[in-house]
Amino acid sequence: MIFHVIGINQVFGIFQEFYTSSRSNINDGEGQDALVSLVGSIGSGLTWSGSIFMNPLIARVENVKLVTFLGAFIMSLGLVLASFATRIWHLYLTQAILYGLGSSMYYFPLLSIAPMYFDRHRGFAMGFILAGSGIGGLVMALVLQFLMDHYGIQWSLRILGIWNLAVAIPVSLVVRQRPGYGPGQAGSTRARSTVNRALLKRGTFWYQSFGAFLQAGGNVVPLYFMSSYTVSVLSLSRSKGSLFVSIFSGVNSLSRIAMGILADHIGRQNTLIGGALLSAISVFTLWYDAPQARFIAFVIMYGVYAGGYNALLPTTIAEIYGVENYHSVNGVLYFIRGLGSIFGAPIAGLILGTHSRSEVAGTAMKGMGLGFIKRRYNDVVIFDGVLLLAATGCVAYVRWLDARDKGAWRWKA
Repeated sequence: MIFHVIGINQVFGIFQEFYTSSRSNINDGEGQDALVSLVGSIGSGLTWSGSIFMNPLIARVENVKLVTFLGAFIMSLGLVLASFATRIWHLYLTQAILYGLGSSMYYFPLLSIAPMYFDRHRGFAMGFILAGSGIGGLVMALVLQFLMDHYGIQWSLRILGIWNLAVAIPVSLVVRQRPGYGPGQAGSTRARSTVNRALLKRGTFWYQSFGAFLQAGGNVVPLYFMSSYTVSVLSLSRSKGSLFVSIFSGVNSLSRIAMGILADHIGRQNTLIGGALLSAISVFTLWYDAPQARFIAFVIMYGVYAGGYNALLPTTIAEIYGVENYHSVNGVLYFIRGLGSIFGAPIAGLILGTHSRSEVAGTAMKGMGLGFIKRRYNDVVIFDGVLLLAATGCVAYVRWLDARDKGAWRWKA
């Protein structure tokens, strides 16, 4: 499930590069990075923000298999219907709203239930599970570019939708609540579906919410603009852009497992803070005004560091707020992350502005110089780095507040 949902979200930059190019089948999409990136932002944002509705539903519904399958069906329908789109607003209805709502229904029954099955090795377990996103991005980027080159955008979307539904059937059949935590079971009262007032008064909750919002906004920017940077600034082919997305995803997948193992040894909050900080540093030092070699280093290093936050957030929720509050806090924080991911890429698109991309490697930009495009991308990089750095400050402060609330400082936390 993670392979498909997050894998498809991670490669939207390839869709965006196509939709905003002169080859686009979207009549009003050429050069409109802000408007087109909003399609992917809404899709991925709804994947996460749907948690505010999904977690209470999961806590009350016996048949989570049905919820999972219906979600995958709606998600797949959104992709198939997007193949008939000719205007940006068509994409908003299909590849954004339908896809996002369906993917949330597919995603949360599994993500919410999984941490309940693990305790001592929860960091490794969730890192391993969420590594599916990196493998998904690795495979999806290469497959999507191949499909687009050989069959066009319409059939690429149809094949992707049908493939997603075919995989979802066996996935849905194995989903079940952990005994003692499902509705109607003896321990079900332990799993809250709404955040209690005591948690709302804690600074840890609010600062973790701010951090989740900022990190989600910053996290999507490299994913959405990696491919267009490759074409517009480095003057490389679209297939190279897809390859960079694939490399990022593959590295990110391995990183999630490694970060999970590291977190079990040095502390999950410590590892989360380190990953957030290093991802911000990599944006500032490696992506800013990057030539090809340094950009490749950025793709790899950002893939390593960004995986830590995404893999470890669920484990820190259980650790800070307790397993009994996991469902409720997880739902709210992922809702906030969804809102953050919706705002990040479109604002980056507005900063970048409207421009026509080079269709052939090495040719000049239409109507403006390459230096101007580079400066616009550098502004995007600064915006992204500031978001990630601010998110780091928030999660570091959460670490301090949590130690204060528990009455003791521990180096491993």
